[in-house]
Amino acid sequence: MATTIDKPGPRWPGFFVYALACLVLPFAATAQVDKTGEYLARMDGDGDGRVSLAEYQAWLSYAFDAMDKDRDGVLSVPELPGARGKPVTREEHLAKLAATFKRQDGDGDGFLSAKELASPPQ
Repeated sequence: MATTIDKPGPRWPGFFVYALACLVLPFAATAQVDKTGEYLARMDGDGDGRVSLAEYQAWLSYAFDAMDKDRDGVLSVPELPGARGKPVTREEHLAKLAATFKRQDGDGDGFLSAKELASPPQ
């Protein structure tokens, strides 16, 4: 029995769709990057071979910035994918990225190495 999903149902909150877009859009923008080292090099703004929290947040905020059409720092309902869910502020977005970064920073040194960047957050 085949099923298709045309639209997310009520059990899929808008924030989930937003979070998924934030994860997918940066990767789509860098589709030619096929090795973790190359991905790290693109995220590593100062070229020190590791990714700081600020670099991580700047890189992964691409999708937020692209969706924030009126540039007010808030993804309002019409700006969210599917126009569903609660508005999301830039501060909330950055806080979620910081929490993910902290979980991904296995050795707790405040930076992500290529190995940590390639590993899923714990």
